[in-house]
Amino acid sequence: MSISVSLDTERFEIAGGFAISRGSRTHAEVLVVTLDNGSARGHGECVPYARYGESLDSVAEQIRAVIPGIEAGMTRAELQDAMPAGAARNAVDCAFWDLEAKMSGKTAAELAGLTALKPVTTAYTISVGTPETMAEAARKAAARPLLKVKLAGPGDPERIRAVRANAPEARLIIDANEAWDESCFAENMAACLETGVELIEQPLPASDDGALESLARPVTVCADESLHTRKDLGTLRKRYDAVNIKLDKAGGLTEALLLLEDAKAHEFKTMIGCMLGTSLAMAPAMLLAQTADYVDLDGPLLLSKDRDPGLKFEGSLLYPAEPALWG
Repeated sequence: MSISVSLDTERFEIAGGFAISRGSRTHAEVLVVTLDNGSARGHGECVPYARYGESLDSVAEQIRAVIPGIEAGMTRAELQDAMPAGAARNAVDCAFWDLEAKMSGKTAAELAGLTALKPVTTAYTISVGTPETMAEAARKAAARPLLKVKLAGPGDPERIRAVRANAPEARLIIDANEAWDESCFAENMAACLETGVELIEQPLPASDDGALESLARPVTVCADESLHTRKDLGTLRKRYDAVNIKLDKAGGLTEALLLLEDAKAHEFKTMIGCMLGTSLAMAPAMLLAQTADYVDLDGPLLLSKDRDPGLKFEGSLLYPAEPALWG
């Protein structure tokens, strides 16, 4: 089977901007890989992430390096050893899955041995800001069942209390994006416990998270930046209660499915998360979301305009992709 490979960069405006502890953005920049065998085309999207040393240029260079191998007959299984985990492999891996689904006449879920996909409830993200701006954002999103609140370290108790006061019925999870340290950990944890937060993502920097082995964790603590692939799970078990699995970190759906299985075997709670991308990036993650404890696939909801066709949302209820989009 002869396959041709194309690579495109696309840019999508973020509605109202997006801010976390490390900075803010106005646009989502993604790379899309297309695999074409003459009778079917498969697509995969990735989001390069500077936190992991990735850029549009570096990820594109990684993808271009494997194009000759793909065009010479490299399989999806062989791809896992040909590229490291990360955004580049994710785009290629998901394009392979999409192509295989379209060639076989089966869905990607069927190819993965799963039953028909069902809608799931996704978290909706509140960007970090002043307590006042976060209170306003929480008011607007108060009817959503699950909110994910971005925090930043100093001043977080005021932020989380402002959100809770303005979204009293919503379930809350928070994401510190490595912004806490041991000087504020106990105070911030206490505020989360007080306001009924269910889960805290990556409170400490990945380089310093060994401290979690001795710190009290009355609220579930979830690894994000500290987790990439299955090899990380053993080290993380004493530090975290849950793990956030993202396709761009794991390097695609192939590894992520195995990671999800192993995480459950290690008795972690599981979250299926995303970078800030379009429906094409979220669609493969829906296979993982079916059995996850938490789903955070709201990327398209944060864009001024998603790609067309995109995923269907009813409020925070997210529906599986139609084949015209992916899988």
